[in-house]
Amino acid sequence: MSPRNSRLPRRGLYLITPETPDSALLVERIRAVLPFTALLQYRDKLSDPHLQLERAHALKALCDEFAVPLIINDDVALAKAVDAAGVHLGEDDGAIADARARLGGDAIIGASCYDRIELAGDAVAQGADYIAFGALFPSSTKPNARRATPELFAQASRLPVPRVAIGGITPDNVRTAIAAGADLAAVISGVFDAADPVAAARTCAAAFE
Repeated sequence: MSPRNSRLPRRGLYLITPETPDSALLVERIRAVLPFTALLQYRDKLSDPHLQLERAHALKALCDEFAVPLIINDDVALAKAVDAAGVHLGEDDGAIADARARLGGDAIIGASCYDRIELAGDAVAQGADYIAFGALFPSSTKPNARRATPELFAQASRLPVPRVAIGGITPDNVRTAIAAGADLAAVISGVFDAADPVAAARTCAAAFE
């Protein structure tokens, strides 16, 4: 799968930041696993806007050091403020066209499509650079998330953008997601709750080789 956006990695581990109270610890945890990361998403539902801006700046500098694109979850204004590579939008996070207008033509814009192939088609038509289906497996981060079937990835193979699997992905099941057709695997707890996060990230990344 060749992404329509040249800044978007074709395959690999798509890490999402964990909820970490200490900003320095967050950066430390991310630094350890970035060598195995194709794409990093900053997702923070707990911090106030000032702290989110501070953390996003720190993560942007770290991602630049490792040449990993930084995606901001849900917040176009924050993505623009830190010159992130792009933004990931849920179904209630605003229009893809509006995000494109604010962030520019080379921004990476991803869309959550949950368990619906029609959402994926609409997102691509509106200019999304990748589409995400999930939860593929039971998720500790979102225990009540809608469940996506592996068949969705095959159905979406006609769409000209990478397909991201999300939800409950671990080193033990990441190959199942890849076999279903996922080009990128989005992981939070499967790496950061592991006894050895670096080993978990390495295993997930190696599954794509």
